[in-house]
Amino acid sequence: MWVHSVYFWLKPEISTAEEQEFLRGVESLIKIQSVQNGWYGKPASTDRPVIDRSYSYGLVILFENLAGHDAYQVDPVHTAFRGLHHLWTKVVIYDFES
Repeated sequence: MWVHSVYFWLKPEISTAEEQEFLRGVESLIKIQSVQNGWYGKPASTDRPVIDRSYSYGLVILFENLAGHDAYQVDPVHTAFRGLHHLWTKVVIYDFES
């Protein structure tokens, strides 16, 4: 199992419509053929010193293997989503194998 975790820091000045555009884009990513499952959302309300809640949205996507991940990276839907980069200030990605 290949796990792809992405954290986005949206620009504070984006409009509600732009945030909705971002969310439609995220939703489109979990529908890419090589994706086995995917979830996204805002930081949970847990509050402990070791938890980073500074991001705007998190996205976790599961793939069967690295080949599925690699197919996702070049999928036209993912390429189009990267075109929304003007909506965020920072992205951090953590990938791991399970």
